[in-house]
Amino acid sequence: MIKSFVEELTWRGMIHTVMPGVEEHLMNGMQSAYVGFDPTADSLHIGNLVPIMLLAHYQRCGHKPFALVGGATGMIGDPSGKSNERNLLDEKTLRHNQEAIKNQLAHFLDFESNTENAAVLVNNYDWMKDFSFLEFIRDVGKHITVNYMMAKDSVKNRISSDASEGMSFTEFTYQLVQGYDFLHLYRANNCSIQMGGSDQWGNITTGTELIRRISGGKGYAITCPLITKSDGSKFGKSEGGNVWLDPNRTSPYKFYQYWLNSSDDDAEKYIKIFTFLEANEINLLIKEHSETPHLRLLQKRLAEEITAMVHSKKELNNAIKASNILFGKSTSDDLKQLNEQTFLDVFDGVPQTQITKSDIDNGLDIIAALAEKGGFLKSNGEARRALKENSISVNKEKVKEDYKITNNDLINNKFVLLQRGKKNYFVLQII
Repeated sequence: MIKSFVEELTWRGMIHTVMPGVEEHLMNGMQSAYVGFDPTADSLHIGNLVPIMLLAHYQRCGHKPFALVGGATGMIGDPSGKSNERNLLDEKTLRHNQEAIKNQLAHFLDFESNTENAAVLVNNYDWMKDFSFLEFIRDVGKHITVNYMMAKDSVKNRISSDASEGMSFTEFTYQLVQGYDFLHLYRANNCSIQMGGSDQWGNITTGTELIRRISGGKGYAITCPLITKSDGSKFGKSEGGNVWLDPNRTSPYKFYQYWLNSSDDDAEKYIKIFTFLEANEINLLIKEHSETPHLRLLQKRLAEEITAMVHSKKELNNAIKASNILFGKSTSDDLKQLNEQTFLDVFDGVPQTQITKSDIDNGLDIIAALAEKGGFLKSNGEARRALKENSISVNKEKVKEDYKITNNDLINNKFVLLQRGKKNYFVLQII
């Protein structure tokens, strides 16, 4: 069944510009559309989630999505929104990155089914690698004037910027190469629509122009808004840089926390864009959240939906358990189930000190662990007072003065968590 794609995107706030005639074109039966992804890393990040969701909704509306990995354009660098040239990658690295990106896209798109609208991954390096420079400027370059290319915002902004060192010929030709991708997919796969962020409008319309001038056909463009945060900070960035989809770059716990920490305004916007929840359910969530904002229902549901989709239900449950270690009731067993990376993420910034394995082989006296050996508390006297007040925990469990830390207390054979009161933590790392 063909469902209205533009209608779906509109209520979700995911439309920036739609070329006239797109809706009528989409109602004529299944159509093919593509989005390009930059393969300069072996993981996408949450800044790529909007175009990914565009393709996912497109497929769910009964149309055929193409995900284009820009192996050729990744070797050049897109000037849109950038002030510097990018590093160029070799083919082996690009192929590795392509495979990693496909695995991530498969969480959102169905590449495997036998249905007519199964998703397809293509790499523009495959059709550009044997295209000689002379052929390209003869068969493609002659159809687009320099005046046309200079009028694009991505070029104008780069050339006129005071901070810019100008633009190389390589990057200047980027819009021609991307435009040719659209022409190639139009000819080879009957792909009639290109989608992307609003900063890609100039590159996309160069493609529609090539389709018109060279093939006498009609290509269409749809762009989505660039996501911003209500406080003015950049979406998709945390203190450690990009929030990646690869769990080895950004752990599921940190990924979950990023969404959980969204402001109320942002969560209301994000839950429409980054989940597949229907309008009725979202509106009900927004209403419940406005009545009990302290429960952060929107943020929790948003974080749950997107973490389960990107990572898995199991990783989501682990992230929730890890969150509860700091903010809820948890046990020593809960702590011991954390892998090393999640443990370090949860207690990021908590003071820690190193002790040796031999220190605990025969049992380390809790007073020594707190004061002399660990340095969590200033003196043995302070340690005794805290223990008498029943305010000291080892791995979330209260202990008395006669307690000894042993190998049985180790988390991942490496850590012991000390705690005074509810919020004062200290980590012993065993080396």
